[in-house]
Amino acid sequence: MATYTTAFEWTETNREWLIENPIRIVGYVIVALVVRFVCNRLIDRVTRRPPGERAERGGKGSTPLLLRHLRDRAPSGASRAVINQRRSQRARTIGSVLKSVVSIVLLTWAALAILSVLGVNIAPFIASAGVIGLAIGFGAQNLVRDFVTGIFMLLEDQYGVGDVVDLGEAVGEVESVGLRITTVRDVDGTLWFVRNGEIARVGNMSQEYAVARVELPVALTADVDRAQEVALTAAHAAVESDALSEHVTGEPDMLGVQELSADQLILRMTVTTKPNSQWKVQRTLRREILRAYDEHGIELPYPRGQLLTASPN
Repeated sequence: MATYTTAFEWTETNREWLIENPIRIVGYVIVALVVRFVCNRLIDRVTRRPPGERAERGGKGSTPLLLRHLRDRAPSGASRAVINQRRSQRARTIGSVLKSVVSIVLLTWAALAILSVLGVNIAPFIASAGVIGLAIGFGAQNLVRDFVTGIFMLLEDQYGVGDVVDLGEAVGEVESVGLRITTVRDVDGTLWFVRNGEIARVGNMSQEYAVARVELPVALTADVDRAQEVALTAAHAAVESDALSEHVTGEPDMLGVQELSADQLILRMTVTTKPNSQWKVQRTLRREILRAYDEHGIELPYPRGQLLTASPN
């Protein structure tokens, strides 16, 4: 009888450690897991296209809910596959950031709550966490800058997959956009890995519209008015052809003499085009205008056929 009494007294004395504290700890862990699960489900819900709306083409149904209230600067002439890939990657990356933030906040809260239940003074831990965070911030400031810059680039949609951008050292088509690294494929096929924190400026050549600028060299002895007239006529015929009609959104505009030197003058012409179509339009216009110059006898500032008639030796 004395043994039972002693065990009961011991259990009653240590009831807080044997029953109450474990229940409170388990409760905190369960609450953290449930809240994390619910938050992750909500994040998935707003970063994915609703299944019932995926059949809609070109409408809001193809856009994740999270991005519907953010500006979308996808090129108007881009294919549906490129636009969907761009939106999916953007939403997926933002969702990953939100999930990480939720996990860190809940983990920190659960750890502090459990330490408080165990009777540990958490004030020193909070102070130490502040000091450690400050040290990490100074030591990994480049990494932090990369992540912060990447987040703002994604939220503002400065560029995305399929855009042709100028990032300073790297110029080419964007293949992927991450929180820390942006990959760009240049015209030679080189894949550039650019840290987001090092990007001081972004020149996006794939948003809204583009301008095809054509520089035309003409000999000083040529009739400038005639050269401009021939070039403009050839350009109008080219943009109305099947090859360029779907790429051009405006009429050719002859700006006139752009540059004058000792041996030539430069005429400048511009045409408004769809995004990423300016280079195709430039190449076609140069070919057609040079062909028209040859037919109408407009003199060029270099001998004709020099490259074609040169000796192979």
